[in-house]
Amino acid sequence: MTFIRSFLYLVIFLSWTLAVAVVGLPFLLTRQSTLGVIRFWSRGVTILARWLIDIRFEIRGQQHLPDGPCIVAAQHQSAFETYILFMLFEYPVFILKESLQWIPLVGWYIKRAGLITINRSAGANAMRHILKGADAAISNGESILIFPEGTRTAPGQRKAYKPGIVALYNHCQAPLIPMALNTGLIWGKTRLKKLPGTIVFEFLPAIPAGLSRAEFVAELRKRLETASEALPKPDGFEAAEGKAAT
Repeated sequence: MTFIRSFLYLVIFLSWTLAVAVVGLPFLLTRQSTLGVIRFWSRGVTILARWLIDIRFEIRGQQHLPDGPCIVAAQHQSAFETYILFMLFEYPVFILKESLQWIPLVGWYIKRAGLITINRSAGANAMRHILKGADAAISNGESILIFPEGTRTAPGQRKAYKPGIVALYNHCQAPLIPMALNTGLIWGKTRLKKLPGTIVFEFLPAIPAGLSRAEFVAELRKRLETASEALPKPDGFEAAEGKAAT
């Protein structure tokens, strides 16, 4: 039954995405209206997930977010967190790989939403582009959202952090807030079958400024992995994921 519900979710999700992307085209005139369309779409996604699969989401640790701009270093275990983060910040500035802006229709929204897209093969030029965009965002009072590993990573797996997160930490005059989550357990990295349960996003205390590169990376990883491991697991996760984990 869960698989059938997940398949039905996928069909409706794709239809919903296409419908909103097409109907929302006139709202691409401004960044504010573009973000409004994205949030409307994201709310629909969460309602659909709750209704069809009984997936809820919970936000913890919001007291750690400053009144002003910050850098959020979030774990990236599934696509779900990208949907929800648009709802949590008024003007989120994601750092994303450049190829995403060439997705039909979706790419237009990425371009108009004020996100920072990077060509990872551009080396030092890519880093300068990130820092220039980050400076502009912070000066406008906007928060930067970055996935340190640069790609979706299943729970329990480890991938090296990309240089961008260290550069932002050293360069920007803004608190760096880690954000742990458990979406990989419920939503899955690329898994069709979704599991009922509560997806939790947990903002953690800011990492102190002035750490060396090695100290910063070790501290960020320790906080994220420790907090993520403590988050709730859905019923049936062991059975569904056991083979993949071994």
